[in-house]
Amino acid sequence: MEFEGLKRGHLKRNIIIGIVAVLLISAVILNFTRAKYKTAQDVPIASGTINYELGDVNLIGVYLQNGDDYTKSDTIPDSGYVLNEEKSYCKIGDEVQSNMTITYDVNTKTLNVSPITTKGTKCYLYFDEHRISLKDAILANSKRGEGTPDFSKTSCTNGCEEVTVGLYEESTSKGTTYYFRGDVEDNYISFAGYYWRIIRINEDGSIRVIYNGEKSVVNSAGKETVLANGYNDGSTDYTQIQTSAFNSSSNRSEYVGFRYTEASQRPSNPNTGTESMIKGVLDTWYSNNLQAYDSMIVSTPGFCNDREMASGYTWSSQPSSSILYNTIERSQNGTPTYECSNTNDLYQIKIGLITADEVRYAGMVNGKTNTKIYLYTGNTYWTMSPGFFTGILASVFYIESGGGFFWYTPVVSTLGVRPVINLSADTTIKSGNGTISSVYEV
Repeated sequence: MEFEGLKRGHLKRNIIIGIVAVLLISAVILNFTRAKYKTAQDVPIASGTINYELGDVNLIGVYLQNGDDYTKSDTIPDSGYVLNEEKSYCKIGDEVQSNMTITYDVNTKTLNVSPITTKGTKCYLYFDEHRISLKDAILANSKRGEGTPDFSKTSCTNGCEEVTVGLYEESTSKGTTYYFRGDVEDNYISFAGYYWRIIRINEDGSIRVIYNGEKSVVNSAGKETVLANGYNDGSTDYTQIQTSAFNSSSNRSEYVGFRYTEASQRPSNPNTGTESMIKGVLDTWYSNNLQAYDSMIVSTPGFCNDREMASGYTWSSQPSSSILYNTIERSQNGTPTYECSNTNDLYQIKIGLITADEVRYAGMVNGKTNTKIYLYTGNTYWTMSPGFFTGILASVFYIESGGGFFWYTPVVSTLGVRPVINLSADTTIKSGNGTISSVYEV
């Protein structure tokens, strides 16, 4: 009886050992099978993970274009780059596999390598910067406005006379221009270490932008602070480069000129004449801050300092009664224009100021308030459009700190200076969609 019990005990033990052995062997086979036949492998990217097909790939190299060279990266980028399929390759041992195809779908974040015939294949991926045209990005990302706005009405999403907000299109004698209107939130751009707001796409495809602040500032304690896109701390405004008079004298009507000639309505050539004080301020700032980017900034769109007279007025250097410029007449009639009727008023230079007509297109109306518009900064600053001359006061249009748009401040007043430049038509961006959280990065 004891012997038979012992036999049964040994049999039971052997059965258990056998079951454990089978389980261990099954686990090994299962793991081997999964390792050999699995179809997906996680690869880190800049944000999250992607899956690439065929688990026998041993991805060991990701290289991102950096100028004329490539820099090794720990992640596959999720934006701003495109796989260079010609340069990318896989190896088995030391032999490059010329028959392998490598593709990467940026939308689904899927990397595909085929055919894979040997476990442990090593792949080297090269990604080139994927730059797209700034113009194309603006047209693709911006909310498009429909119809023709009423330029006698202020515009914003809520609280203005008209809700015409977005990117609008207009035909001129030079072609088609696209301009931003109202309280748009998709026209932010970073260029040359500064933030800007896009005013419009010019007819030649270049992009007109207005200065909107530094990327960082150093306070009195020597500490650098990274700023949002245009920042006002209550005492110092970063949406303008400084304050300045438009001109040093105001007792002659020619002092409304960006350049001027004494006793003349305008110089006989836009490249001649005496420079205004504000032009000197702009030129100095350009030389100190944008000269290194000169090849990316174009002068051909020009800046119009329109000195045509309003209907019924005759120009005089020191008239006995008030004279009004055509800019006021267009403002009163609600008929702004991108045309510059006299070529001697068109300065084909690389830095200037916004015009009163561009302010009207953007959604402001002279004599009315609009604090919602993208041009509003809470500070008073100059345009480059003449207003009128009365008594001993030459005046130029300006945007006022309370959101008003006026023309009666003398040119000797000290107001803010917000530079305007035109980026070339072939400007491309690294990333961004134009919003404040994802500005266009040139």
